[in-house]
Amino acid sequence: MTIKTWLATSFLVASFAISNNVLADKTLLNVSYDPTRELYQEFNTAFAKHWQEKTKETVAIKQSHGGSGKQARSVIDGLEADVVTLALANDINAIAEKAKLLPEDWQKRLALNSTPYTSTIIFLVRKGNPKGIKDWDDLARPGVAVITPNPKTSGGAQWNFLAAWEFGKRKYGEDKAQGFISNIYKNVPVLDSGARGSTTTFVERAVGDVLISWENEAFLALKEYGSDKFEIVIPSLSILAEPPVAVVDKVVDKRGTRQVAEAYLQYLYSEEGQEIVAKHFYRPTNPKIAEKHAGKFPKVELFKIDDAFGGWKNAHKIHFADGGTFDQIYLK
Repeated sequence: MTIKTWLATSFLVASFAISNNVLADKTLLNVSYDPTRELYQEFNTAFAKHWQEKTKETVAIKQSHGGSGKQARSVIDGLEADVVTLALANDINAIAEKAKLLPEDWQKRLALNSTPYTSTIIFLVRKGNPKGIKDWDDLARPGVAVITPNPKTSGGAQWNFLAAWEFGKRKYGEDKAQGFISNIYKNVPVLDSGARGSTTTFVERAVGDVLISWENEAFLALKEYGSDKFEIVIPSLSILAEPPVAVVDKVVDKRGTRQVAEAYLQYLYSEEGQEIVAKHFYRPTNPKIAEKHAGKFPKVELFKIDDAFGGWKNAHKIHFADGGTFDQIYLK
């Protein structure tokens, strides 16, 4: 599925896609965040082939996509995900804490804090970069229309917010960071619920001068629509985005899918899984695969959320919980 075909089919209820034979021996539901459709479409096919060769058992994988926070709430409210592959750890923490569907130490169960690939946040601008956008402070200038999703529903939007906040803090000081962010959001004409919706707003509906984007989403748009229409701008500073994955214990134990669900996530760390990750413009965590594909990823100074914000729980409490800085900025 491409951005164009997603737009054509986005009216379909629940945004489900089935990648394999519905008469398979086992079925899995992967509840994921907005821009991973293309990644998991290819990965699901590869895993199903691997699993059948290994076990002689067929498996069908369904995909559900949307803003990461919205997806987490769907699982909490009863959507039976065998696995979740969401945009940020705090969304899986919410599933563990509010619905008790997996243990609160879930992140210790897979390598690298259950993060098989990483990404970052960059900008997509129109050909020729008519507004001369070079860095985060350009997004706060009057007359620059900025496209970014809603942090209340989108994990990518929260990464965007935090990357901009840290830039503002470093350049202008802690006491002026909120004012800097406020000036950026004054330039946002629409808040879509997820990253793919914002991409569509920017590339298909031609709204805005700059899209704050997942790195993989920006490169996908450039590949699909062409460098004659868009350009990528790399800011001087960005955040190391670490989208984690987890098995949803109570669901897999109820459905008898634990073995295949665990294997599915582990296969993301395999060489084939990591090659697919890199193909879709996510940053591999396997050092050998990462080195092989290093040339396709721009060099940018990256900071970690733990270092800048004390981790996701603290960042969420300060910035994204009801009454936090985002509400103070956007609702006043």
